[in-house]
Amino acid sequence: MTTAAKPLELSPQHAEVVAATLPLVGAHVGEITSCFYGRMFGARPELLRNLFNRGNQAQGAQQRALAASIATFATHLVDPDLPHPADMLGRIAHKHTSLGIVAEQYPIVHEHLFAAIVEVLGADVVTAEVAEAWDRVYWIMADTLIALENDLYRGAGVDAGDVYRRLRVTGRVDDPSGAVLVTVDCGAHVAAPAQYVSVGVTLPDGARQLRQYSLTGISETELTFAVKPVPATGDAPAGEVSNWIRDNLRVGDLLDVTVPFGDLPTPGAGSVALISAGIGVTPMISLLEYLVQRAPQTPVRVLHADRSDEAHPLRQQQRELVGQLPNATLDVWYEDGVVAGSPGAHPGRMNLDGVDLAEDCHVYLCGPDAFVQAVRAQLVGPDGKGLAAERVHCELFSPNDWLLS
Repeated sequence: MTTAAKPLELSPQHAEVVAATLPLVGAHVGEITSCFYGRMFGARPELLRNLFNRGNQAQGAQQRALAASIATFATHLVDPDLPHPADMLGRIAHKHTSLGIVAEQYPIVHEHLFAAIVEVLGADVVTAEVAEAWDRVYWIMADTLIALENDLYRGAGVDAGDVYRRLRVTGRVDDPSGAVLVTVDCGAHVAAPAQYVSVGVTLPDGARQLRQYSLTGISETELTFAVKPVPATGDAPAGEVSNWIRDNLRVGDLLDVTVPFGDLPTPGAGSVALISAGIGVTPMISLLEYLVQRAPQTPVRVLHADRSDEAHPLRQQQRELVGQLPNATLDVWYEDGVVAGSPGAHPGRMNLDGVDLAEDCHVYLCGPDAFVQAVRAQLVGPDGKGLAAERVHCELFSPNDWLLS
């Protein structure tokens, strides 16, 4: 887990002002962030075309995530009974470095965010004292992220923001579930299991959109990642990049791919549980490959939930890897209830009531937001299985890292 070496704090005077105004800011934070993004993209439209996820923006997901992360960060800063939100920032820093975010972009966010705060709350509310206190909240958050991100860039051996490489596609496998496995030749590299890469694609309208995909395979000179095409549903638009990759990418093509990032720890001593749902299985495949190659005697519980066996991504690969680990077991849950002929399969949604986990177990958890939250609640704390929070390592395929704070 990436954390700041020495967390920055608010002064007592600033903390008092923030605590007093936090309910008001929290009540309007959705309006503030919506206004902020409108202002920023109006002034800097290239950010929406070439950096921010247009799908998340269209659904309001990015706005809600920023609003919640700011409110969560401020709440943790002013409440001494809550842990410092450095862990949340560590996850965000990895995602930022994978996108090539640099320190020079933080003042742009600051300018438009604080203009939005004044527009929504009014200049009579945002006095000089209030503005100064919330300005300090922002820069504690920003400076912590900048320091973490610069450390990550140095660790990756690249200059800040210089993360993209144009790589040759050497393999494509279309999984029966609809997922696409893409392999690229990246030469000598450093990657850890369960990390991810960002992929940049220029779309027909000229916009360059970026998406992050988990690695499923790592070799000396190649990286493999999985892409699950996203159909349009209700108000949610189709996945622009995932569908472009499915429809257009071929072996021999060149593709912009970053160096890998991601803060899930490599398994060490003790037992391991890999819990996933849907395309959240992808980092678990990478972890299984690592265990097969480096620690085959590790006790492993593999648990996966999906709509059906046909929808289960990388199902055969998962079973084959589990079969190579003498102390591993696999259980799956299928919502459609069709489990005949599937060893270890259960009907319905995942239920951990009958799942025993050792005290030394490290749990890796990945899937949709609601799934990760629900399973984490069953694992951590007195009402769950009593695992220590630091033994439960989560990954989200969304901008909602604040959910895990």
